[in-house]
Amino acid sequence: MFVKLLTIFFFFSFTLLSQLPKSSTQTLDFTYNGFLPPLTDISLEGIATVTPNGLLKLTNYTMQKTGHAFHTKPVRFKDSPDGTVSSFSTTFVFAIHSEIPSLSGYGMAFVVAPNPRLRYATASQYMGLLNITNDGNVTNHVFAIEFDTIQSPKFNDTDDNHVGIDINSLTSVESSPAGYWDGKGQFKNLTLISRKRMQVWVDYDDRTHQIDVTMAPFSKDKPKKPLVSIVRDLSSVLQQDMFVGFSSATGTIVSEYYILGWSFRVKGNAPQLDLSKLPKLPRWEPKRIYSIYKTWMPSVCIFLVPFLFISTLTILVRYVVRRRRKFKEELEDWETRLGKNRMKFKDLYCATKGFNENDLLGSGGFGAVYRGVMPRTEKEIAVKRVSNKSQQGLKEFVSEVVSIGRMGHRNLVPLLGYCRWRDELLLVYEYMPNGSLDKYLHNSPPEVTLDWKQRIKVIKGVASALFYLHEEWEQVVIHRDIKASNVLLDSEHNGRLGDFGLARLSGHGSDPQTTLVAGTWGYLAPDHVRTGRATTATDIFAFGVLLLEVACGRRPIEIQNENGERVFILDWVLGFWSEGNILDAKDPKLGTEYDRTEVEMVLKLGLMCTHSSPHDRPTMRQVLHYLMGGDAILPDLSPLDLGGNEMLEIHHELSETGMFTCGSSMVNSIVSASSGR
Repeated sequence: MFVKLLTIFFFFSFTLLSQLPKSSTQTLDFTYNGFLPPLTDISLEGIATVTPNGLLKLTNYTMQKTGHAFHTKPVRFKDSPDGTVSSFSTTFVFAIHSEIPSLSGYGMAFVVAPNPRLRYATASQYMGLLNITNDGNVTNHVFAIEFDTIQSPKFNDTDDNHVGIDINSLTSVESSPAGYWDGKGQFKNLTLISRKRMQVWVDYDDRTHQIDVTMAPFSKDKPKKPLVSIVRDLSSVLQQDMFVGFSSATGTIVSEYYILGWSFRVKGNAPQLDLSKLPKLPRWEPKRIYSIYKTWMPSVCIFLVPFLFISTLTILVRYVVRRRRKFKEELEDWETRLGKNRMKFKDLYCATKGFNENDLLGSGGFGAVYRGVMPRTEKEIAVKRVSNKSQQGLKEFVSEVVSIGRMGHRNLVPLLGYCRWRDELLLVYEYMPNGSLDKYLHNSPPEVTLDWKQRIKVIKGVASALFYLHEEWEQVVIHRDIKASNVLLDSEHNGRLGDFGLARLSGHGSDPQTTLVAGTWGYLAPDHVRTGRATTATDIFAFGVLLLEVACGRRPIEIQNENGERVFILDWVLGFWSEGNILDAKDPKLGTEYDRTEVEMVLKLGLMCTHSSPHDRPTMRQVLHYLMGGDAILPDLSPLDLGGNEMLEIHHELSETGMFTCGSSMVNSIVSASSGR
C-alpha cells in the first residue's frame, strides 16, 4: 500500500512540474523600490546614470543627447509568437527638474520595444525613441507612454504639458493635459516640470484591449478614473518577447529626468511600491534661514552694507564684461570684402529670443532652424544654426554661400546674410510663412493639402528656379539636394527653392569637380551614386522624383509591407504606365478637380527626368518648355523607352549594397568643403 501511494505521489508531482513554465530568461514581474547599485538587471545607455542614493537619472544637462534605462531580461507578452498580448500593468514614480524653472527639455517616455538598444533614435523632439526616417513605421513595434513638456506641431501636440499613448510614432493616438481626477470627479492639473514627485499607472486588459494611463501626486491613492484611455489591440504591435524601460532626450534647453521606483507584472496588477523606501530627490531649494541668523541679521547688516555695495558693483561690472564677451565676434580679413552679408550674432540672438524652442521651425542632421523678427526692421527671418567644429574649408564655404546669396530670382528663397560666431555658422533666410512643400504632400491631418492648380504652380516655380541656376546665372549652380522639404511656400503659395548648403558652383562649359556623394536617398541619381560626380543631369533626376512626388502624394521611398520591403516611386509609377493606366498613380487627395492632360504630362515628364541614362534626360530648358505648354509637347514614348527594368535593377543593387541614407548634412558639406569639391 505504501509503495502504491508513493508511486501516485511521484506521478502527480511529475505531472505538475511538467505543466509549470520552463525555466527561461523571460521576466513576468519585478519591483524596484529605488535603484541602489550594483544593478544587474538594469541596462543604462547614453547619458543615463544611477545616483549613489538610488535614483535612476535618465538625463543630465548635456544638450542634444539621449538616455535609456531598460530591464535587461525580456518580458514574455504572448504565450505564442502569433498569439494575443497578455494583460500587463506597471507603475512608477518620476520627477522632472529643469535647468530653467519655466522651460524644459522634450520629456520622457515609458517604453516597450523589441530591443533595449535604441541606437538609431535621435534626441530633441524624438525623445530618444525614433528618428525622422522611421517615425510612423509599423515595423518599429514600439509602444510608449510619453510625458511631453514641449509642444511640437510636427506631432500635433495639444500643449507643452501632456501625456500621450504612442504606437510606432511620436504622434500620439490619444493624449490629455497632465493631471488627475479627484474623488469628487473634478480634474486637477499637474505640471510635469514642477520638480514634484508623481506616480503613474499603465494598465492593459487582454479581454477588452483597453489601455489606461492614470497619474496622481506622490503618496495619493490611484484615482478611479484614468487620465488617458483608449481601446487598441496591441497584438500586432508587440512581439512575443519585448523589453521594457524608459527613454528621454535633451534639446537646446535641458532637464533632468528621475525615476524613483518602478514595478511591472504580466497577467496581473503591478506590485505596489513601498513609497517610504524610495530615494530622496536632490535638494534644489536653498536651505531655510535659521532663527539665529534672523536674530543677528539686523546687526550684521550695518557692517555688510559697504561690502554689499562693492560686491554688487563688482558683479555688475563682471556681468557687463561677460555680456560683451558673449557677443564678441572676430572678423577676419577675408570677411571684410563680403560687406553687408555679415550679420551680428547679437541681432540674431535677440531676433530669435535666444533661439527659443517655441520658435523652432525644424531640426535635422544639418542643425536647427528658428523663426525670428529683426529688432529694428521687424522683418521676419529664418535662421539656420549649424555647428562647425572644423575650421578647414570654412572660408571657401562661406564665400560660396555669399556668392549664392547674390542670386536674384522670384522662385529662390532669398539668403539675407550669414553670421560666424565661435564654432557656429548661422545662415539667415527670408521667412516663408507657409512652410515646406512636404507637409502638404505627406500631412496629418489630410485636409491640409494643395489642389492641382496650386501644385502645378509650385512645380513651374521650382522648374523656373532650376533653369535660372543651370543656365541663366553668371555661374552654373548645381543644387545637389532638391527635395520636397527644401521647397518652401511664400504667402501666395509660390514654390521657392531653398537650402543651398550642398550646392556647388562652376563656370559655364566647365566640368564640376565634385567627388563626394551628397543629397538625400530617393532623390539621388544612380550615376551620381556610382561616380560621385554631381552634374546638372543629377539635379534634373531629383527634380523628376519631385514631379512624381507632387503628382502622386507619395514619398520617394515607402515601406510596402511588414517585411520592410522598399518601393521606389519611379518603379511604382512606371508599373501603372506599363499597365496602360498611368493616371491611377495620381494623388487620391486631388479628388476630381484636376486637369487630366496636365497630370499625365507631369507623370511622364517625371519619368523622363529620372531616365537611367543621364544623357537621355531633358535639360531644364526643355523641361520648362514642356511645363509652360505652347508648342512644346512630350515625345511619344513608351515605358520601355525609359529603361524601367534597368532602373529597377539599379535601385535594388544600390539598396542591397547598403547605400541607404536619409537627409542631407550641411555640417558634412562644411567639414569636407576643402577636400571633397
